[in-house]
Amino acid sequence: MKQPAPATETAIPWQRGVVWLLFLGPFFFLSYGFANSMAASWQVRDALAYDWERHIPFVPWTILPYWSIDLFYGLSFLLCRNNQQVDRHALRLLSAQLVSVACFLLFPLHFSFERPATDGVFGELFNALAGFDMPYNQAPSLHIGLLVILWVRFAAASRGWLRVAVDAWALLIAVSVLTTYQHHFIDIPTGALVGLLCLWLWPEAGPTPFARARLSRSPQQWRLAGAYLLAALGAGGLGYVLGGAGLWLLWLGLALGLVALNYALLGPAGFQKQNGRHSLGAALLLAPYTLAAWLNSRLWTRAHPAPDLIADGVWLGRLPNAAAMEAGGFKALLDLTAELPAPRGNWAYAGLPWLDLVAPTAQQLEQAAACIDRLRRHGPLLVCCALGYSRSASAVAAWLVSSGRAESVDAAIAILQGARPHIVLGSAHRDALARLSPPPETVGGA
Repeated sequence: MKQPAPATETAIPWQRGVVWLLFLGPFFFLSYGFANSMAASWQVRDALAYDWERHIPFVPWTILPYWSIDLFYGLSFLLCRNNQQVDRHALRLLSAQLVSVACFLLFPLHFSFERPATDGVFGELFNALAGFDMPYNQAPSLHIGLLVILWVRFAAASRGWLRVAVDAWALLIAVSVLTTYQHHFIDIPTGALVGLLCLWLWPEAGPTPFARARLSRSPQQWRLAGAYLLAALGAGGLGYVLGGAGLWLLWLGLALGLVALNYALLGPAGFQKQNGRHSLGAALLLAPYTLAAWLNSRLWTRAHPAPDLIADGVWLGRLPNAAAMEAGGFKALLDLTAELPAPRGNWAYAGLPWLDLVAPTAQQLEQAAACIDRLRRHGPLLVCCALGYSRSASAVAAWLVSSGRAESVDAAIAILQGARPHIVLGSAHRDALARLSPPPETVGGA
């Protein structure tokens, strides 16, 4: 008897998508309607709008792109190519719904502009919208949060002119929330942050941020987590007090809060850096922190921006840009940062994301030493971290010791200090280096 052909990886798991839609559709209307009815019963009149928003025109025809998101919501499941993609996509949509509705209930707001009367087809569409939507459920805009998730799904499946069309229509949908008088401006960035948070929570592939979460046992990590948490609360509180343009500080507060979570619970995996780049969700959520970390690295190394040769084609320095890699003639790069993106170019690359200001373990150092040995075969190798003073210095010290190029940890540190005097290796770094496996009796030389 002939056996049926196995399902291919490219087969569309539409049945699983339909099951999800049968749950998500009713849940959307029930939860969204509940938040609306609660705000109406509370007679919410608080609004958050800028004066310049009164100059935004009401454009009736933009109700078409506004409504079109419902079509894209259903079609998006047809772009998923395996069960994990279906589940992750659905969980993103569900998470956006839960976070947004929670915000609607905790911080209810009212849309404060009067919508002009509209006739014809567009008027009918507005009437249909008013049948279940009231002028509440404002910040964060669920429409925008879902749009971010749907845009990522459609953009990943589009190329060429189709990708341009997808991007243009997504932009039109985003603008339509203003020109249909459904939302105030502040609802857009807050909705986008919710969408990005859901992308970060449910990455396209691999484990989720919390899949391998465990509380840190490092006192240093807890101190840093506490410092970042206080900074997050300070930024968020200041943004709330200032209002207006100061509300952008809420983005900084969210970024710092995620960094605190990484130090306390998630570790480097929370930065979602693979092959030198962060996931879209992590990159945009953490953008204020990333910018500050990059500026800090340039400030501290402004007097000594160039890398230094340590031994046998292995250099030590700060995270370079592509121009610095080319100018230095480097053929390989070992990147030990979790918080900064690496340059791209025609060189061998390996990334071992380590948390800043945290001493690595002996196991991490052994892994880094092995990477250095492998990468230096391509030619001149730059080992880097944000400054080139601590994480990367400990990795090169481990290589010096494990390869027998230094007789002891003290000797390795002396070599590093001779080449790069500003390195910072504390007692925790020395302890980890002292726990390295003993070097082989013979060393394949330089």
